[in-house]
Amino acid sequence: MLYSCVGEAALGKVINLNKFRKRKAKLDREKQAEANRRLHGRTAAERARDELQKRQLTRAVDGAKLEGDAAGADPDDDGDGDPEPA
Repeated sequence: MLYSCVGEAALGKVINLNKFRKRKAKLDREKQAEANRRLHGRTAAERARDELQKRQLTRAVDGAKLEGDAAGADPDDDGDGDPEPA
């Protein structure tokens, strides 16, 4: 009897190392996912708000453009399609 009492007290709880390893890996993945959600995640409302602001800005910029804007026109081009002699 003395031997069995000593043996039981000396042994700890038996654990399955594979389960322990998998549980630790799962917790690590969950922790990483939470960090990624904080860094990169946006709610649907935030995405919709940003899309609305983008459309409003585009509409405001397009409305402010001048019709005869010559900012991108080549000064040597007379509109006939062939290059001007130098």
